[in-house]
Formats: sequence, C-alpha cells, structure tokens
Amino acid sequence: MDLSLSPSLIPTPIPFKSHTFTLFTNLPNLNSKSRNFLRKPLISRQKRPIRAQSSNQTPIDGFVLEDVPHLTNFLPDLPTYPNPLQNSKAYAIVRQTFVSPEDIVAQKIVVQKDSPRGVHFRRAGPRGKVYFKSDEVRACIVTCGGLCPGINTVIRELVCGLNTMYGVDDILGIEGGYRGFYSKNTLRLTPRVVNDIHKRGGTFLRTSRGGHDTHKIVDNIQDRGINQVYIIGGDGTQKGAALISKEVEKRGLQVAVAGIPKTIDNDIAVIDKSFGFDTAVEEAQRAINAAHVEVESVENGVGIVKLMGRYSGFIAMYATLASRDVDCCLIPESPFYLEGRGGLFEFVEERLKENGHIVIVLAEGAGQEYVAQDLQQVDEKDASGNRLLLDVGLWLSHKIKDHFTNDKKMVINMKYIDPTYMIRAVPSNASDNIYCTLLAQSAVHGAMAGYTGFTVGPVNSRHAYIPIARVTETQNIVKLTDRMWARLLASTNQPSFLNSNEVIPEKVDQETIEVINSISDQLVALLIW
Repeated sequence: MDLSLSPSLIPTPIPFKSHTFTLFTNLPNLNSKSRNFLRKPLISRQKRPIRAQSSNQTPIDGFVLEDVPHLTNFLPDLPTYPNPLQNSKAYAIVRQTFVSPEDIVAQKIVVQKDSPRGVHFRRAGPRGKVYFKSDEVRACIVTCGGLCPGINTVIRELVCGLNTMYGVDDILGIEGGYRGFYSKNTLRLTPRVVNDIHKRGGTFLRTSRGGHDTHKIVDNIQDRGINQVYIIGGDGTQKGAALISKEVEKRGLQVAVAGIPKTIDNDIAVIDKSFGFDTAVEEAQRAINAAHVEVESVENGVGIVKLMGRYSGFIAMYATLASRDVDCCLIPESPFYLEGRGGLFEFVEERLKENGHIVIVLAEGAGQEYVAQDLQQVDEKDASGNRLLLDVGLWLSHKIKDHFTNDKKMVINMKYIDPTYMIRAVPSNASDNIYCTLLAQSAVHGAMAGYTGFTVGPVNSRHAYIPIARVTETQNIVKLTDRMWARLLASTNQPSFLNSNEVIPEKVDQETIEVINSISDQLVALLIW
C-alpha cells in the first residue's frame, strides 16, 4: 500500500520568526522499500574503507562513522563461522537475534533542521558470522588501576557470556594487572569459579597501577596462545590496550583486543556514564547523611564530605542533587575562593547565622592549586601517570576553623568525613550490575565478530563499539554552562565564585568564559541604551 501524501495534504510553508519551516513537504513513500536511509554507504574516519564500499567516497549529509578496527584489515583471508547463538534456546524467541552490519548509533541525537548528521558508531551486539571457533578460543581477562564497584560483575559476565553464549571453556584470569602477563600469574576461570564474585567489592583478579610493557605483554599473549584479550580499566589502561592492539596487528596475530572502560569518576568521554558511578553516588549519600546528622546536633556545625573526583566533579554534583541536605558543592571544574565578597567564608557565615549548620561536599580534585600554594608542594604522579592529589578536605577544614576561631571569634564544630575507600570497596548496586552485564556481553560479541582495538559503552542509551582513541583523547567534565550545574546552584543557592580576581581563569572552560563575556556585553549594551 502506498502511503505517500497527496499534494492536497501537504501544508504550505509556515513562517517562524526569521526562519521558514515547510512541514511534510517532499516526504518519500513510507512503504518498506523506501526506508533505505541506512543503505547509503557508511563513511569512516579511518583511512581504511569499510568493506563493500570504495574509499574515495565523501560523507553524505555530514554523516561520519567512527569505525573500529577489524581483524580482516590485516588478516583478509580469515574464515567465518555461523554464530552459535542461532542454536541458543534462550535467543530462540528473539525477533532479531543478530545486529545488522549497517546498524549504527548517533553520538548526537538533539539536532537542528539542516544540521549535519554527525558522528556515528557501530552498534554493539551479536553478528551472524563469527571469526573464531568456540573450541579454539583462549581468552584472558585483566583488571588494572584503582578499584570501582562492578569490576567483579564484569569479570563474571565475561566468563559466563563466553561460556554460555559461545561455548568457550578456555578462559584465563591475569592476576595483578598488566604485570601479571609477564609475571606468570594466571587463574583458570569457569562459571563455577566466578559464580558469586559479583556480591563482593574489589576485583577478584587483583589489580595494580603501571607495569605496562607492550612487547612483554604481547610476547606472553603469543606464547600462551591467547586470541581474545579483555582489558578492564580507566584512561591509562585503555591507552595500554590500544598499544597492545597495534602491536598485535604489527605481528599479524589473530588476537582480538577489547576494552571495558572503568572509572568511578565518570570522566570517560563519549559514553553516557561509566560503571560503578551509580553505586558511588548512592553510597555517597550515607556519608552526606552522617555529616548532616552530626552538624545538626551541635552549635555552628560545619560538615565537610570529600568525595572522589580527580578531574571531574560528577560524583559530588550528583550526590549533592540527590541529597538535598548539601549547602555547597565544590568541584574541580568550578574554581572558588575563600576570602572577600562572594567568597566561601562569607557564604559559610551566612548559612551558620540562618540555619546554625552547613554541609559542604568537596570533590578531591577541587582547589588543588590553593593547597599546593599553601604547602609549597610540586606536582607528583603515581604509577599510572595520574597527579597525586593533596588532601583538600583537611586543608579546607583547617582554613574554615582558623578563620572563624581566630578572625570571627566564633566556636566552630568541624566534622570532616572522607568515605573514599568505603565507596570504592562496595559491591555494585542493582543498576550497575545490569549495566556491567551489558558491557561484558557487548565486549564478547564484538571480539567474537572479529573487532579489535575497541571499547564498549552506551551512547545515547544504545551500546556501541567505539575506537579506543576516542575515549582517551579527552576527559568528560562537568560543564558549568549546562542545566545540570544550574540545577545544583538552584538547589544549594551557593555563590558561583566567578566574580573575583582570585579565581584562576584557566580552570574555567572556554565555553563558560564565552558565556560570561557574552552576558557582560549584553548588560553593558542595555545600560548604554
């Protein structure tokens, strides 16, 4: 049946301010044959062409596919095999078991009329053909970097996914991080071994920072006959995974390398959020509630809760919004100052006079410049290359207490809570358990389908395969010009701390500076008018 609109049903152009929008004009027929927008060749940013297309095509309507490497890029004669899932009883009722090769996920879903279609990623999920025989797979799993709720769930679901969905029995656990590859620390993993590890915090395989030696690691992968590598870790770990993938390609090995991004701070770019973040926000409520109870019970109670957030203040921001008991939230992205009009000391004094108490939530990376200046410390880094942070919570506690005790002659009851390791060590909650399951299964599907050098994660709530370089080239930070930060300011009624020369300007992102300058220009223009 042809459902195309007749000329009489097509509305006339409608003017709207300075633009004109024509509704329903030149719509294609809506029968199944006309729905071919995904059948246009996919254009990749990689130098290699995507299979079944020429490499000299140009993007159509601004469409760009950020494609991930595939084993056939350097091993073109690899055979394929039917996916074992086609015989799975669990998947027998699924209407579409396998993901189409042309299914893609848009990075940006809020667009304007006539705007380019933008960047897209391969949709994650099982493919109809796989590049490994189940009985020939030897997989390994390694965890690196700091602890985070949900690591054990990812390990469990990688093992169970490989075994139950693809019939893989040979799975190794590399103990102690990257060093475990060349330290001969291995553990045989089976569904029985990992059955209940998701109920525990930490990592079943143990972890470490640093220790990455690409040649030693790939030598060991080659010696042991490993052909699938699953790497769980943060920014530095994923960069290491990319190096391993490149070395594997250089040697011409049939080894799929898959990354599962891990950071409790939620600072990984592109993906919607990182696993363990929901659990961290939920667990942070306990510390905030404890601080609120403490300061409510004493005269002039000041509670400071330091949460994780080396470069990004997402945990502090979301925990503050969820709690509603917080009076002020300080994060790395938003500089603050102590003294003077509109400063933190003035705000604390006002809240103490109004309510008799105040609760401050502080991300660990906030105010590091001030602490370093006071203590005359130089930047140091840990084995992963991360900057070693000074204890801004203790520093701020002493500053507030000294100011009010010595300068204001006020009695202050200071309560400082640092729940960092308590939060890191808890098992993941229900939401993160489900999320970790999807991440693990997506990684398994991708590796079996022959993809390599990729990481997995949700993009606009749809899981996708993302080139590792895309999630490591920048960090996800709180944007002070977004509505979420505005919601926090409305909730706490704290000052913005953007009206003093003491604020370090380079800490404010360029977008924020441009917005502030624009507002200032508009105010000046209004005054002149």
